[in-house]
Amino acid sequence: MESRNPVFSRVDGFNGRGTASGNATYPGYGQQQAGYGDPSQWGTGAPGGGHDVQVDQGRMTLDSVVQKTAVTLGVVVLAAVATWFLTGDMDTMTQAQLNGLYGISLVGAIGGFALGMVNSFKKIVSPGLVLVYAVLQGVFVGAFSKALEVAFTQPGQEPGGLVIGAVVGTMAAVAGTLAAYKFFNIQVGTRFRKWVVAAGMGFLAVTLFDLVLGFFGAEIGFNGFGPLGLLMSVVGLGLGVLFLILDFDFVERGIAAGLPERESWRAAFGLTATIVFIYIEILRILAILRGD
Repeated sequence: MESRNPVFSRVDGFNGRGTASGNATYPGYGQQQAGYGDPSQWGTGAPGGGHDVQVDQGRMTLDSVVQKTAVTLGVVVLAAVATWFLTGDMDTMTQAQLNGLYGISLVGAIGGFALGMVNSFKKIVSPGLVLVYAVLQGVFVGAFSKALEVAFTQPGQEPGGLVIGAVVGTMAAVAGTLAAYKFFNIQVGTRFRKWVVAAGMGFLAVTLFDLVLGFFGAEIGFNGFGPLGLLMSVVGLGLGVLFLILDFDFVERGIAAGLPERESWRAAFGLTATIVFIYIEILRILAILRGD
């Protein structure tokens, strides 16, 4: 079954079209390589007229995916923490500084989105671009989290609680989804995959449309912090969990297909994007509930 997820659809192995023992074509890793048992066959392809010749570093494994995902998420956290501490004291923050935080978060979000599109449709995964994407996401997460902590703290109260709650909620969502995926042996079919991806694209289109309207002072409220914003965040959280299921399924397919170890970075990118999305939606839900 072919993947419709742009992050993973660039590689045949994530779609069940390649196997570890049969012939498979992987972009940038040689042409029609006869399996991966013969190291002499690696790096012989010359995509793009002889450029970007790849060297065999083994096959993608669950350990390599976990390691690369940990590195990518670690970069997100480090960039978020740096952004948090470099943008002023929350206790004395003025409205102008708060607006600046929203501006920084918007720059990080737009930059991360643009680079995410590049990573999604790039045939040969680039670890460097994945890490730069993680830095931009970290800037977005750090600035947005701090802005909400300040904006949704009642007068006389100490800021805090939203980020911790969102982190715990994200960890619970990821762990719960993984447990359900494994213990209930969730099978991802073609129809399920198409519906989830279509719903995700629709969600993205609606939020981007509302963002554009916001620049002209006519936003609908999908990105806001009212009842409609709460509804959108709940829908987004549900979509995030469904995309996490797709991510787990795609990783399993890639490992079963014997993809090169380098493709662990593609899997790490997909998982990181989904986890950050889940975190942001939980953060928004908690902020809206705190703000009553």
